[in-house]
Amino acid sequence: MKIKSTYTDSDGRKIDYIYYEGIDPTKDLKGRNLKGVHAFCFCGDKFVLVYANKTKKWTPPGGGIEKGETYEEAVIREVKEESNMKVLHQELIGFCDFYEPTGITRTTRSFCIVEPYGPFVSDPDEDITEIKLIDPKDYKEYFYWQEIGDRIMKKAVELNKKK
Repeated sequence: MKIKSTYTDSDGRKIDYIYYEGIDPTKDLKGRNLKGVHAFCFCGDKFVLVYANKTKKWTPPGGGIEKGETYEEAVIREVKEESNMKVLHQELIGFCDFYEPTGITRTTRSFCIVEPYGPFVSDPDEDITEIKLIDPKDYKEYFYWQEIGDRIMKKAVELNKKK
């Protein structure tokens, strides 16, 4: 599975990107930088979103992969930092290659089942200021990643129903 798309970044530049499924994101990087993760998390039948006050946007939890960290470890860390939730299960859905002016950046998209450690108080990096658990059918009220986002959400909902 491969889907091509374009978005406009915060500097007004058009960025092409390609979404892939069924391929290991750590293989055949060929100059690509595996840099980030996003976790499509479910707490029961609710979908987890985080709000970044700096960007004024709701998104699934996610962030950068730290040196020496696998993308799976980054998912666990980012979900904990941004939502105060524990990842009980995770599966790779796919990944995106973003063709930016500085090079090609790769970010993964994973499905997760999570449970709270306790109430969300704050993100250690102070990026995330609020979390919300929503009905997954309402996700477009919070973020919309076009055809690729629709595909990822469809896969995440299907995976959650199987668990």
